[in-house]
Amino acid sequence: MTIQVYGDSISGNCLKVKWTLEYIGIPYRWIETGVLEGETRAPDFLKMNPAGQVPTVVLSDGRPLAQSNAIILHLAEGSSLIPADAYDRAKMLEWMFWEQYSHEPYVAVARFQVTYLGKPVADLEPRLVERGAGALQRLEDGLTGREFLVQDALSLADVALVAYTRVAHEGGFDLALYPAVKAWVARVEDALHIAD
Repeated sequence: MTIQVYGDSISGNCLKVKWTLEYIGIPYRWIETGVLEGETRAPDFLKMNPAGQVPTVVLSDGRPLAQSNAIILHLAEGSSLIPADAYDRAKMLEWMFWEQYSHEPYVAVARFQVTYLGKPVADLEPRLVERGAGALQRLEDGLTGREFLVQDALSLADVALVAYTRVAHEGGFDLALYPAVKAWVARVEDALHIAD
């Protein structure tokens, strides 16, 4: 059975899974699952993932798995996207945990409110904007003088963080203020063959 990916194409978290599968060369079937249309709340979907969130994958052996970073970690096992060195692997995970706790809740939420709910940037909660800018500055500091986030090689840390950083402008953030981040986004998009 081919891996089935239940994902919403507007979601950076879902795109992480798609990009990882394609980079590694794992065949999959994408099943578009609209969050805005309430498809993640359908009874059949909730049986598979009681949290009612995408992405959710059904692995080739029939087992479901949710949470984007857990999924990509599982899919990339044994690949070049996971550093062999234990410390570098831990640094990769450090960035991935930080992404879900300190980056995505601000950068992605601002983007969602502006792009999909039609909220003017000027009406965003100031704390959301401040924390989003702080996350982008943290990335800028971490990337200054580096090609990628860990050991100057593409890893899951880059996959996880590029997903919403590359579209931060859709939430009112100006990536021109973060030149190292902007250059890194282009490198990661090139490495993953991401096209707009």
